[in-house]
Amino acid sequence: MISFTETFSNGYTPVLDRHTAHIACKCTEIKAKIDKRTGKTAEEFPKGVKTVDSFIAVLKPSKPRVVENFKTYATLGRFAVRDMKQTVAVGVIKSVAKGEGGGKSTKSAMKAAKK
Repeated sequence: MISFTETFSNGYTPVLDRHTAHIACKCTEIKAKIDKRTGKTAEEFPKGVKTVDSFIAVLKPSKPRVVENFKTYATLGRFAVRDMKQTVAVGVIKSVAKGEGGGKSTKSAMKAAKK
């Protein structure tokens, strides 16, 4: 976390910027607070984290988006968290939970599927 006046906690809904996409994401769970020097878990399931803390969290997007694990595809694995038009955190995607692909299709996509 870079700079944030409040505590980043469960239920917080910031805007996640990934490449050119901007989507609201809800923090469903903060899994661990990480010690920057050692890289080991300092606290499991903290209630919240403050400025200059490193942490692992589960973020659920409001709409489906294409993302990828940072180790697999670095460009799709980086993101920035913004609140009130100010960057409050940056990070990488450690893992992805694949969702169902039942989203909207455009007219051109439907025509291409018929051929």
